[in-house]
Amino acid sequence: MKFQYFYDQAIARHGSNKAVLERMPVLATGDAIRGIGDDCFLAEITRCVFRAGFAWQVIENKWAGFEAAFAGFVPLYWQQVPPERLDELARDTRIVRNPQKIATVPLNARMIVEVAEQHGSFGEFLANWPSAEQHKLLAFLKKHGARLGGTAAQHVLRRVGWDGYLLTPDNLTALRNHNLLDASPYSKRGAEQIQRVFNQWHAETGMPYSHLSRILSMSIDVRG
Repeated sequence: MKFQYFYDQAIARHGSNKAVLERMPVLATGDAIRGIGDDCFLAEITRCVFRAGFAWQVIENKWAGFEAAFAGFVPLYWQQVPPERLDELARDTRIVRNPQKIATVPLNARMIVEVAEQHGSFGEFLANWPSAEQHKLLAFLKKHGARLGGTAAQHVLRRVGWDGYLLTPDNLTALRNHNLLDASPYSKRGAEQIQRVFNQWHAETGMPYSHLSRILSMSIDVRG
C-alpha cells in the first residue's frame, strides 16, 4: 500500500501539511550518535526501563535523583557493581525503588561495555547499524540487554535520535487495519513484516523511518 494514503489521512486529520511536519521527531546525524558517551546510553536505557509500566512524568520528576543515585551511569563501574550497592539503591528514596529494574543496570552496563570493546563505543555501534535492519537491532538489544523487549529499546533509539519506527498501539492498529501485519509484532515473522513495510515506504518516499512512523500514527488520529 502506498504511503501517500497515510500522509493524506494525517493531513486531513491535523489540518495541514505544516501541522504534520511540525510534529516530526528530531534526528541525530551519525556523527552526533557517535559522539554520545556510553554513560549517556546507559542513562537513557535505564530511563526507558524505569518508565515502562509507570507514568512517564513520575520518572522525569525524579530523574535528577536517578542521576545522583547512579553516580553518572558509568558502564565500567556498573557492570561489576557489588550486590550490596544494589541493595542500597533499593532503599534509596531518590529513585523508584524497584529491585527488579535496579538489577537491569549492571546487565545493560555489561552489554554496553562488551559492544564498546568490539566497536569502539556503543554510539559507533548504533551509528553503523542501518535503519533498514532495525528489527535485527531490536532483537540484539532484547537478547543481550535486560528488559529491552517491547517498545523499551525503540524509545531509547528515538530519544538518542537514531532513525527508526516505534511500534505504538496506533501504528500497529494502522498496519493491521490495512492487512500489512498478520502476526505478533514481536514474533520473527511479524518483525520482518513490519520492517519490509517501512523499507518499502522509505524507498518510495525517501522519508526517514521515524517520520514515516509518526505520520502513520497521525493518520488514525491517535497520538504516536
